[in-house]
Amino acid sequence: NDTLHFALRLDAQRLPGDVIPNHYQITLAPDLTKATFSGEETIEVRLLKPTSKIVLNAAEINFEEVRVTSGASQQTAEVTTDEKSEMATLTVPNTMPAGEASIHIRYTGILNDQLRGFYLSKTQRRNYAVTQFESTDARRAFPSFDEPAMKASFDITAVVDAGDTAISNGKLISDTPGPGADKHTLKFATSPKMSTYLVALVVGDFQCLEGGTDGIPIRVCATPGKKELGGFALSAAEHVVHFYDQYYGIKY
Repeated sequence: NDTLHFALRLDAQRLPGDVIPNHYQITLAPDLTKATFSGEETIEVRLLKPTSKIVLNAAEINFEEVRVTSGASQQTAEVTTDEKSEMATLTVPNTMPAGEASIHIRYTGILNDQLRGFYLSKTQRRNYAVTQFESTDARRAFPSFDEPAMKASFDITAVVDAGDTAISNGKLISDTPGPGADKHTLKFATSPKMSTYLVALVVGDFQCLEGGTDGIPIRVCATPGKKELGGFALSAAEHVVHFYDQYYGIKY
C-alpha cells in the first residue's frame, strides 16, 4: 500500500526519541578562505532507558572524536553515519544506565554554497560565514537532535579572525584574544530553551547602529558602507518593541 509505504519512510527519518537534549555548548571556528570550519560541542542529554547507542542528526560532518560520559564512566564512541537519512549513530562498548549523560564531539565541516546550514556568503570585497538552519539544516553546522520538538538551551562560542566580529542569539559576554595572534574568541550569553533551527551565527566585518527602547538594547548590523541604511529598521524596531511591551503588558 503506497500510503503505508510513504508513512514508514517518513517515520524512518525521525530520531528514536529515547535521548532528550537539555543543553548544548558549541564552539565554531570558520575558515573563510578555505570555506571550511571546525567545531567542538558538548551536549547534555537525558537517557530515557539503558542504552549503548545514541542516534542524532548530522549532514556533511566529519567526526574526529566522540566521547560519551555517563556518571563516572567516560567511553569513546564509534560513529556510523547514514548520509541519506542525515543521521549518525554513536555506539559505546558498555551499556549506559538511564539518566543524565553528556556527549563531547570534535568535528569538521564545510561552508557550503547552498544557502543552508553554515554557508559561505560572498560580496565583491570578501567572504562571510552565515547560518540558515530552518527547518532541518542545523545538522550541517553541529551534530544535534535536529527536530523542532527537541528544544534545549545553547551556549555559542565563535573563534574568528582578529579583524572580524560575530553575531549570535545572545548578547556578547566575552571577547578574548587567541588562539594565536590572528584570532579572537567571542562567547555569547546562554540562549532560552529553543529549537535547533533558531540558532544563528554570522561572521564578518559587520558595522552596527545602536539604539534601544524600554531599557532593551537594539542593534541593526550591516556590511561596511551599508550601515546607515539600517536607520529606518532601527527606528521601526524601537517603535514596535515598545508597542508590544505596552500592548501585552509583558516586557521583551
